[in-house]
Amino acid sequence: MSEIKETSTNFANKTALADECPEAYASNIIGGQWTLVICSWLLSGKMRFGELRKKLPNITERMLTLQLRKLEEHKIISRTIYAEVPPRVEYELTPIGYALKPVIKALESWGEEHRDLLNNQL
Repeated sequence: MSEIKETSTNFANKTALADECPEAYASNIIGGQWTLVICSWLLSGKMRFGELRKKLPNITERMLTLQLRKLEEHKIISRTIYAEVPPRVEYELTPIGYALKPVIKALESWGEEHRDLLNNQL
């Protein structure tokens, strides 16, 4: 995953745009290949790391860890660690994360419609 350095012009432009445009701000947080998919699975309730990994077979453990940390940092998900042996960790959407449900459902509907349109043109 390539990180944008905070000193780069690209980072400055991205930050300025996000400050002025709520849509760009939101896109910076939930954009990316895995973020919405992870949130989509968590709409059904709490999940453990291994459960998410099984739902996303093409994601590496490292990428899943990075995405979960990013979502937790932005308060989209919460992580609960249970004092058990072995330790149990569960991830779930926070209230602001769960507020993404209509957005996710709208994107799902749009994606199906767009994919069908393209498939019918081929």
